[in-house]
Amino acid sequence: MAGPSSRMLALLSLLQVHRDWPGDELAGRLDVSPRTVRRDVDRLRALGYRVESLRGPAGGYRLAAGSDLPPLLFDDDQAVAIGLALAVAPASGADIAESAARALATVRQVMPARLRARIDAVQAVTTTGPTRTDPDVLVAVAEAVHLGEVLRFGYGVDDASRHVEPHAIVARNGRWYLLDWDLDRQDWRTHRIDRITPRTRTRVRFAPRPIPGGDAATFVSARFKGSDRDDVWPCVGTAVLDAQAATVAPYLPPEAELEDLGSGRCRATLGSWSWAGLAARFAGFAADFTVEGPEDLRQATLALAERLRGAGVR
Repeated sequence: MAGPSSRMLALLSLLQVHRDWPGDELAGRLDVSPRTVRRDVDRLRALGYRVESLRGPAGGYRLAAGSDLPPLLFDDDQAVAIGLALAVAPASGADIAESAARALATVRQVMPARLRARIDAVQAVTTTGPTRTDPDVLVAVAEAVHLGEVLRFGYGVDDASRHVEPHAIVARNGRWYLLDWDLDRQDWRTHRIDRITPRTRTRVRFAPRPIPGGDAATFVSARFKGSDRDDVWPCVGTAVLDAQAATVAPYLPPEAELEDLGSGRCRATLGSWSWAGLAARFAGFAADFTVEGPEDLRQATLALAERLRGAGVR
């Protein structure tokens, strides 16, 4: 059984999830009796934590919402998670590298030596992409999403006006995107947040619409593949390449299929947003290849061959 201090830390960690915990479930999580849980809850209350008791056959506890809490405590896993998250924060695309470094230094100072060693062991070199998102803009957009408030903003180099119902923020490949219902176009749109210039708040609320497919991240990923709903490439085809599978593998996306046929040949199944784009992907391996199907890919490959022959004429 864990000591009282570490057990109370674990109990506080569970309560900070801000959900109702049946007493028996807390006891099972902590591997103690319900009576011990009651004593530990009383100790937390004595330290200033507002832990409410729940009525019911089994009873239970919750941490009061909006409480002014004493300094938060973290267990080992939480402390390491916070440290690692701050260490790699610059790779998120948000322009917070300096703030994250200062926050990490602050958190590290109050960590026990054993946890500092775990954080310091991860010597990650992070790189920022070509774009950075202003954290003030990111917070302003996030507030509009949270409040369900119509958002007006300028967009892009021409600062074109947009009038949208913001539904979700999605981080993808070092960039931040807003998924919204565009009120002028009456359709779903994604806007890069690094290109957004917020206007004056509208303070107009809206009723959220069902996101196609039910998941914002999946929907945004699907849009990048040229699909309106499902997170799949609209054009998928197969070809046999005169190249070693090991040579081709590093250049394939995670969803591609690769089969080693031996004798220096392999079969690859890839996807793309168009048949012409898929033909170009196969041609980009700089190896002879034979299209197995479908017919749309064969026709696109023939058309690409004609275009390339024409491009070579001076």
